[in-house]
Amino acid sequence: MGLLIVTCLTALLVAFICEFVLNSFQDSHAMAMLITDAGVKSDDKNLERNLTSATEALVVCRDLGWALGVGVLGCGLAVFIRSRRQKAV
Repeated sequence: MGLLIVTCLTALLVAFICEFVLNSFQDSHAMAMLITDAGVKSDDKNLERNLTSATEALVVCRDLGWALGVGVLGCGLAVFIRSRRQKAV
C-alpha cells in the first residue's frame, strides 16, 4: 500500500513540474534570448529566471522518473521471486 501512495504522489509531482515547464516555454518572449557559455541571457530577468527554473524542473522530472522506474522494477522483481518460491513449495 505504501508503494502505491509513493507512486501516486510521485506521478502527481511529475505532472505538476511538467505543467510548470510547459507554461514557462509558452511565453512569447522565450525565443528572444542569447545562449552563451555562461548560460541563457535575456533582457527580461523574470523570463531568464523562469527558463532557469524550467530547466531545473526538467532535471528533477528526469530524476524522479528514474527513481520511480527503478523502484517499480525492484518491486516487480520481488513479487516475481516471491511467486516463484510459492509455486516451488
